[in-house]
Amino acid sequence: MPAGGEVAAVTDASFRLDAGECLALIGESGCGKSVLASALLGLLPGNARATGRALLGGDDLDLLSAGERVLAREVRGRRIGLVPQSPSAHLTPVRTVRSQLREILRELTGRRDGEKAAAARAAFPADHLDRYPHQLSGGLAQRAATALALVGDAPLLLADEPTTGLDRDLVERTADELRRHVDEGHALLMITHDLAAAERIADRVAVMYAGRIVELADATDFFGTAGPRHPYARGLLDALPERSFKPIPGMPPELGALPEGCAFAARCPSATDACGVVPAFDGAVACHHAGSSRA
Repeated sequence: MPAGGEVAAVTDASFRLDAGECLALIGESGCGKSVLASALLGLLPGNARATGRALLGGDDLDLLSAGERVLAREVRGRRIGLVPQSPSAHLTPVRTVRSQLREILRELTGRRDGEKAAAARAAFPADHLDRYPHQLSGGLAQRAATALALVGDAPLLLADEPTTGLDRDLVERTADELRRHVDEGHALLMITHDLAAAERIADRVAVMYAGRIVELADATDFFGTAGPRHPYARGLLDALPERSFKPIPGMPPELGALPEGCAFAARCPSATDACGVVPAFDGAVACHHAGSSRA
């Protein structure tokens, strides 16, 4: 950062994602979800550093130490597909959607046709294939980016807010297509604010707060009767209109000025003096009072 300061955007993130599994990564804006995805693909800005390991596949390729040549030629698109958070910024502005799909099909599959079928997987209308990105609405741009990401049938798909800008019918159709991708044996890391979409297709749920994973749970338990264990995760569900419609009080802390101890303590109804120490993540939850205020 300016003047030499540093911000830990993601800290101690640890999880496993298997073939045929969808992990939904949820949390408020700014908690580090998209930064984590960018780190896996080597797309962090030049002033960022990533430490640790991120192992991909049976050959244990470390994505964090792999060079740009390996990431560009062997990983992106081929082994990891990306549905970007800002599709308009990732689509080539001077080429039509058809042209971009045709190029991806040729590069990843060797085919010289099939644009309509590729577009249909993401519910992108065939009569818009010859339009340029600036002629698309936000929802259409999102569908175009999703279609491009699905072309290579990559073993791992990173979908960063894949339902942004879509109406509910298209949200469900997109979610179902992503679930089919998983059921065919692929892995999906879905970053989303849409908890209904996450409930529809996720096998497990990871909750991030202030750069840390604070809960990792089976989706059936998380959205079901058992419910989340972390107070923040419970607050996310309680804020839904179909549930309590009760907002979490306060605001998330700035990553550059995190408090000592638990970052959620100032907003937490269960906070005590014990929260002056950062709670360790045990593989399921990081909280000194996990489940203590569950109704």
